[in-house]
Amino acid sequence: MSRFTLPRDIYFGAGSVETLKDLKGKKAIIVVGGGSMKRFGFLDKIEGYLHQAGMETLLFEGVEPDPSVETVMKGAEAMKEFEPDWIIGVGGGSPIDAAKAMWIFYEYPEFTFEQAVVPFGLPELRQKAKFLAIPSTSGTATEVTAFSVITDYNARIKYPLADFNITPDIAIVDPDLAQTMPPTLVAHTGMDALTHAIEAYVATASSVFSDPLALKAIVMVKENIINSYKGDEAARVEMHYAQCLAGMAFSNALLGITHSMAHKTGAVFHVPHGCANAIYLPYVIQYNRKESLDKYAEIAKALELKGNSKDELVDALIEMIKELNGELEIPLTLKDYGISEEDFSENLKFIAANAVLDACTGSNPRSIDDENMENLFKSIYYGEKVNY
Repeated sequence: MSRFTLPRDIYFGAGSVETLKDLKGKKAIIVVGGGSMKRFGFLDKIEGYLHQAGMETLLFEGVEPDPSVETVMKGAEAMKEFEPDWIIGVGGGSPIDAAKAMWIFYEYPEFTFEQAVVPFGLPELRQKAKFLAIPSTSGTATEVTAFSVITDYNARIKYPLADFNITPDIAIVDPDLAQTMPPTLVAHTGMDALTHAIEAYVATASSVFSDPLALKAIVMVKENIINSYKGDEAARVEMHYAQCLAGMAFSNALLGITHSMAHKTGAVFHVPHGCANAIYLPYVIQYNRKESLDKYAEIAKALELKGNSKDELVDALIEMIKELNGELEIPLTLKDYGISEEDFSENLKFIAANAVLDACTGSNPRSIDDENMENLFKSIYYGEKVNY
């Protein structure tokens, strides 16, 4: 038996944050990152609508990029004191992911982080609060997913928390919030969305329910990412919706080793997540094609790429991704990103072993061991073809 889980309600469209004024509850804690939501006036709007709804609010600010275990625990403590019945994550993937993790420890104070990282092993949430997410970037789709990524900086490991319990109750996908993104963030989050959709389409848990969402998202990203990068407002609207569709797909179909690798190098080399996904994706497709040639070829056909055989279609897909990276000013190798050979060599066995153990590896269409993961990282570092 399979399962397909989405938020209870998804509100979308320009100005859709206004729906907050109809939210039923007494107290809401708003979890945010840096100052952009405040600077552009969105935070004031959100608080204003919640006050119109008769709700008392508390701000938890300053969630860092790649949120830490320590930040999560601080947020959970703030929630215990305030006792909200709504938790609202606002911003990019980091504050929403952090808010999801805070929710776990607010409801279950004795639960440990070591327990939380066990995939699909969380206790039943919604004993104290419900969850609402408002994304301001167009990539992670955490507003509709069963995932949260938290970094243990002491262990130098990013952990994806995975459980249908942390799928938000409500998502507000308001494209107005995405119009303020700088170009580099547009590039990285957009390629993150493309990676989500492609990995979901070939993942071992993909299904008749997830495949159409993944394929539609892939086409929408290809059609809009470059114009979105250049600042086109209509393209940014489409990208905000495309990343949400990709999120619905991968939350249920799961992901693959592109994400496993990005999680582990993000914690060690501090490569931004979407940028890492963009660099790794062409090489991972080369590795996976032995098991997923048909599905990658289907993606190429949906994108109207040219090829006289399935192999040629997959080659065209790989080249298309590399061309997108070039137009978005994303490096094609880890060496080009600026990681020294010494630093790479010193950490290779550590990141490879932890990538194999990552929660996303189990749903990759082709199995991988430590040796092949090391080889794959080497190919990505030097820009070599994957033929093993």
